[in-house]
Amino acid sequence: MKQNPIWECEPSEFPWQYDMTETCYLLEGKVKVITDEEEVEFCTGDMVTFPKGLACTWQVQEKVRKHYTFSD
Repeated sequence: MKQNPIWECEPSEFPWQYDMTETCYLLEGKVKVITDEEEVEFCTGDMVTFPKGLACTWQVQEKVRKHYTFSD
């Protein structure tokens, strides 16, 4: 993951739809992701995969820095 790009985001809330599968590793921060079915929190040190087609809302609770990669 270390060779992958880094994305950063200050505390905020926004809708997001995944056109591809994304796997990310949180270097720092805390996020709540809300879908129609559930709410999931993740934070520093977590690795998370978001499936293609997922529609959700991101609530960035603490500044986020993450490595990420996309796949089909």
